[in-house]
Amino acid sequence: MQFVKSAAKNEPMNELMKRIFDICVSLPVVVILLPVFAVIVIVIRLSSRGAAIFKQERAGKGGRPFVFYKFRTMRADVDPFGPSPKSAKDPRLTRIGRFLREYSLDELPQLFNVLKGDMSIVGPRPLYVSQIAEWDERQKKRLLVKPGLTGLAQISGRGGLTREEKLELDVKYVETASLWLDMKIILATIAHIWGRKSIYEKRYSQTEFTRGERNNR
Repeated sequence: MQFVKSAAKNEPMNELMKRIFDICVSLPVVVILLPVFAVIVIVIRLSSRGAAIFKQERAGKGGRPFVFYKFRTMRADVDPFGPSPKSAKDPRLTRIGRFLREYSLDELPQLFNVLKGDMSIVGPRPLYVSQIAEWDERQKKRLLVKPGLTGLAQISGRGGLTREEKLELDVKYVETASLWLDMKIILATIAHIWGRKSIYEKRYSQTEFTRGERNNR
């Protein structure tokens, strides 16, 4: 179901150029990292029971659902829709899962989402289709672009931001997006990963503290 209609006048940048950029970045990275992917899959399978790849339906551009990929970081028997871990001590996390999360390596399979065209390198993080009903018209503007591997919210506080703050930054990205901004976000993301900043969620909402943010599940 398409929740938001995308019009050419409202596109933050030329869609074709952004698609070319996504392919030019993601394809060589996937090729280079294939051995790393293989090692991670083997280690996950050997260290805990369950599939190495975590799959879940998320909302794409226009609210259209797609299957989202991550390396599994939690035990296979936990609720996949539960709150995100608030610390590395969360008992649901596997040992390798903690490491993958802290260096954002669990997100690497989303490069295949980028190659398929479901996601971009940069854009609002993909949320659940069911969450769209909770947003106002301004917040739904985040659906005018493809979701991304990283975005403005992820370099502006990530786990330290509330749901409302993240949504506002997502809209700001849509309103100001450019190839130059994407490059700055990518470079800032690399710096944040290296420094392992704000990995775990601190506060879900301005009015709610304990449920955990589902954004980066």
